[in-house]
Amino acid sequence: MAEYGNLPRFTESREAPALSLNGSWDIQIITPADTDKTVGNFDQKGSLLTGSILTISGDYRFFEGVVQGKKFSLSAFGGSTPYLLKGEFLTDSTFVGEFVTPRQTSSIAGKRNPKAALPDPYAASHLKEGYSSVAFSFPNLGGKLVSLSDPPYQGKVVIVTILGSWCPNCLDENAFLSGWYKENHHRGIEIIGLGFERKNDFESAKKSLSSLKTRLDIQYEILFAGKAGTEAASRALPALNSISAFPTTIFIDRKGKVRKVHTGFSGPATGKFFEAFKVEFNELIDQLLAE
Repeated sequence: MAEYGNLPRFTESREAPALSLNGSWDIQIITPADTDKTVGNFDQKGSLLTGSILTISGDYRFFEGVVQGKKFSLSAFGGSTPYLLKGEFLTDSTFVGEFVTPRQTSSIAGKRNPKAALPDPYAASHLKEGYSSVAFSFPNLGGKLVSLSDPPYQGKVVIVTILGSWCPNCLDENAFLSGWYKENHHRGIEIIGLGFERKNDFESAKKSLSSLKTRLDIQYEILFAGKAGTEAASRALPALNSISAFPTTIFIDRKGKVRKVHTGFSGPATGKFFEAFKVEFNELIDQLLAE
């Protein structure tokens, strides 16, 4: 039960932590349909826990919780969706527990692994054979059609981010890109957001995407590209084999050729993974600008 002014998410206990969740973990989330491999990254100070769980499509954002003896509990709110993670240590390097969402409760198993990592995020989406570039023409929020062939994008390094105002990881990515763009736009870089919204209606999308632009102080174009969903996004960019997650980010060089496609986004809640992404991102942009 939530209580105004009562900040701790879980009942405080005098039982000291017997073990630590600190560090990186391979985590299996076992659902009725499948077993999903994820990565957990946590920071433990005393009995207090923070961190997140990473998936190939993004992360579950900011978890916070406590360790009591051999048991721990964490919760997070990914957009409008609450998550609860409960576990118990079997050894100092293994745990079992439950991952609870509004839709289902799944069994989980964790194994400590300092080198825990997700599959290559640049491998899921790629250009189909015979293609070297992508093309599109969608309206911006003023109703004007915008495409990569327009003069502002010629001879520039262009980042195309596939997003939705409803997508928490997209918010995290565009919060990063918004600040980054202000600092780097003068170097010869442009960003275009392709927004896929809950309703396939321009006026509705204009309202939600304009709110997103204002909230994050986004100064690059966001276009309305269609209704939310990976199938719609894949149809909008037929030069790619598929779009499997929101967000997906396309890196285009000065000659208009697609150089890399990145699936998902590990945001600030993921700690070292977010820091590693920023280094990798800037190295790639520096390389494309230098060519």
